Amino acid sequence: MIARFATADEVSNWDTLVSDHGILSTVFSTSEYATIKKLTDYTPRYIIVGSLPVLVLEKKTWPLGRLWYAPKGPNVGSVEEFDAVISSLNTLAKKNSVFVIRAESELPLTDAAELEKRGFIKAASIIPSQSTITLDITPSIDDIITTLPQKGRYAIRRAERDGVTVEAVPTDEESSKKMYELLSKTAEGQFGIRSYDYYSTYWQTFSKANIGQLFFAYYNGQVVAGAYALYFNGKSTYKDGASARERSAYGASHLLQWHVIQWAKTRGATIHDFCGSPPSAEIHNEAHAHYKIGLFKTSFNKTVTDYIGCYDSVLAPLRYKIWTKVGERIHKKLYFSKTRDYYY
Repeated sequence: MIARFATADEVSNWDTLVSDHGILSTVFSTSEYATIKKLTDYTPRYIIVGSLPVLVLEKKTWPLGRLWYAPKGPNVGSVEEFDAVISSLNTLAKKNSVFVIRAESELPLTDAAELEKRGFIKAASIIPSQSTITLDITPSIDDIITTLPQKGRYAIRRAERDGVTVEAVPTDEESSKKMYELLSKTAEGQFGIRSYDYYSTYWQTFSKANIGQLFFAYYNGQVVAGAYALYFNGKSTYKDGASARERSAYGASHLLQWHVIQWAKTRGATIHDFCGSPPSAEIHNEAHAHYKIGLFKTSFNKTVTDYIGCYDSVLAPLRYKIWTKVGERIHKKLYFSKTRDYYY
């Protein structure tokens, strides 16, 4: 396969090209996601490998050169395809001063050993969903709820009995600020979050493209939980979730998620991705940093899906060695000092 930069016409129709490649194509390969990542010092590169559209995010890492990163890509279904696509990208990358290609495919974790045999090097994940929980939502709504774990069913029905309501709301400044306030309170002491500008741009960009939707759960007239969900190409994604510290209504977040699932199903989704959990080997470990997140998500499905995460294809070994030893750490530190952003 030959890798080349997309033409102007192909870039203008990028999302259609991506969706035409089936369920393996993710929302993280869209032009909207590429636009948002410009806020974090990435430059989008739209590339065609054979007939496969591959979104690459380029970061300049002076003085070493450029790093290419394929978020949740390339969208392929086997190690052989992964190897072939990255090999083709390598040829194009070498002509553009790239010293490493970092790919974050959703191949299963069981493929990791074969990738390493082929020379790929494990790297830290960037999108925090190397492990996740998904739910098949092809059955009817009645059938889906009856097959949920007992804890999830009870929480949904309890919240409904207690008067919790859920609404899909416009993603305007007012609702974005309310959602960010909830997210900030949820994150305190548990995980870092990006700036308001990043989240509001993210939510509003995807909503304007008819890909994203913001939801609020209410109890006694007050917003007690929020969720932002994405739908693209047959798959919905629970991107962001937050709830009030003072939980005055049991099951509000469960009922909120249940409404997200129903919305996704009306859009045509066949699978709902809860977008992140502890790995399957750690899902019952109460000391894990994301144990409570896993506890919530396993109330919808107890099966954890583990992906391979990030792997590097090294094009310039010396520069890559400098990057892994000190370069990446320095760039992350400088980026944080400039943006106060935990995520590089």
